[in-house]
Parts: sequence; C-alpha cells; structure tokens
Amino acid sequence: MGAILGAIIIGGIAGALAKLIMPGDDPGGIIVTILIGIAGAFVGSFITVNLLGMGGGGFIWSIIVATIGAIILLAIYRLIVGRRTAR
Repeated sequence: MGAILGAIIIGGIAGALAKLIMPGDDPGGIIVTILIGIAGAFVGSFITVNLLGMGGGGFIWSIIVATIGAIILLAIYRLIVGRRTAR
C-alpha cells in the first residue's frame, strides 16, 4: 500500500515537472498531466529497472526517472490527441 501511495505522490510531482518542461495546452489540463505523471513513474521505473538494470537510487532518482517517463508519455499523448483534433 505504501509503494502505491509513494508512486502516486512521485507521479504527481513528475507530472507537474513534465508540464513545466513541456508547456502548452493539453486537453484535460493539469489533472490529466498528473495522471500521465503517475503512469510515467511506472514506465520510468520499468525502463530503468527491467531494461537498464539500474534499480534503487532514492527519492530524487525516483523523481528524475518518473519525470522522464512522464515526458515520454506526455509527448505520445500530445501526438495522439493532436491527430484526433486536427481532423
């Protein structure tokens, strides 16, 4: 239970940081960005632990990894939603 709550908190921070790094209008606003940050925390963790073999690292490392994952997902989200609204 604590790990899930930690992932939500770290993901929320990562989503806010991703929004600062990639400003712009996103459908859904800050709530969607925070949700993308939470998903980014899981994606970033998967990439670093399973694919790169770099586990651990503490709170700051978790924020960095989650932010990178959130930026990747935010870019994909903008590509998908951008195509839908351009039609």
